Amino acid sequence: MSTTVVKSGLDHLLGDAERIAELQHRRIGLLVNPTSVTSELEHAIEALQSKGLQIVRLFGPEHGVRADAQDMEAVDEVIDPLSGLPCVSLYGHTFESLRPPQDTLADLDLVICDIQDVGSRYYTYVYTIGLMMEACGEAGVDVVILDRPNPINGVDIEGNIVLPEFRSFVGMQPLPNRHAMTPGELAHFFSRFGGWECDFEVIELQGWKRSMWYDQTGLPWVMPSPNMPTLDTATVYPGQCLLEGTNLSEARGTTRPFELFGAPFVDARALEEYLNSLSLEGVAFRSTAFRPMFQKFGGETCRGLQIHVTDRAAFSSMALSYGILSAMLRLHPDSFCWREKAYEFVADRLAIDLLLGDSDVRISLEDGAHPVELLATFESTRAEFNERRRQCLLYS
Repeated sequence: MSTTVVKSGLDHLLGDAERIAELQHRRIGLLVNPTSVTSELEHAIEALQSKGLQIVRLFGPEHGVRADAQDMEAVDEVIDPLSGLPCVSLYGHTFESLRPPQDTLADLDLVICDIQDVGSRYYTYVYTIGLMMEACGEAGVDVVILDRPNPINGVDIEGNIVLPEFRSFVGMQPLPNRHAMTPGELAHFFSRFGGWECDFEVIELQGWKRSMWYDQTGLPWVMPSPNMPTLDTATVYPGQCLLEGTNLSEARGTTRPFELFGAPFVDARALEEYLNSLSLEGVAFRSTAFRPMFQKFGGETCRGLQIHVTDRAAFSSMALSYGILSAMLRLHPDSFCWREKAYEFVADRLAIDLLLGDSDVRISLEDGAHPVELLATFESTRAEFNERRRQCLLYS
């Protein structure tokens, strides 16, 4: 493992005495969560206050400022229990709650955003930053984004681009499932191509190279959300998040979410045999049983597999997860189904279509398309994204 040490945007800012001096007389809002820490694990709230910055208000993304809420659980916090600062939740009971109200920005000069992303388009934090940018643009409030690494590297891109009719909070911008960009680079993308405009600045990473995985940065891993405990989880997440759109358990309520998956009706041996027949690279499987403590099949024993990534450079989470969906449609057509309940504030489209970003992908899998061959068809559709992406990259 490399011993290279990367300096986060937060550490970069804290070490810039001139920039800190410029900010000391401004009224500041912070969009933060537990990942907003220095390399010494001091939270941005205390770290910035110790430099004399006036923190007026906190804004919390999905899961809350301290990430104590589960996925799709409305957060109603008004006071941060640790710092005592007032909080504005940006993940409430309605779609409108995702955007900061103008009256929460009116007394601010600046909003600083510092949240770790995981490199997948479904992960909502980057859209919260984008919606904050849009609202601050309307309010005349400046935005500073403290950049952080893409933990699953800034090179490898997977999947298809979200179509406009399938935009949702798990895909608000035309991104592929695995986008290979940092939050700061995405801010430029949102501003140039996504309509979320404001006066903003990115405080860049120092020492980060696009080929790096998070465990090569020297930075401490802090769980970005309750079901993202490790880098291993983030590695499989670009594909495995698709299981949220099904009646398979993605193993929320266990200690290995997204790496484990299954259901009481799954024939684990047949599933493993089918996935092995696809000759997927960089991955092996272990038949297992697990019992989630909550959410899907809470308290019930599920049969399924554990994913073991043996070569992360060769592994394609999207190919694997297309394979899992294909297997379920073939092996358990009477038991397996798509989620039909409302998902991320959307009730008129299937959750799987929102996650896939295109209903034709689901239909192709239902019609028996080979999962790996289906994934390969998206190479050409990413050309426009790749061109736009190149214009927004900050690091070589």
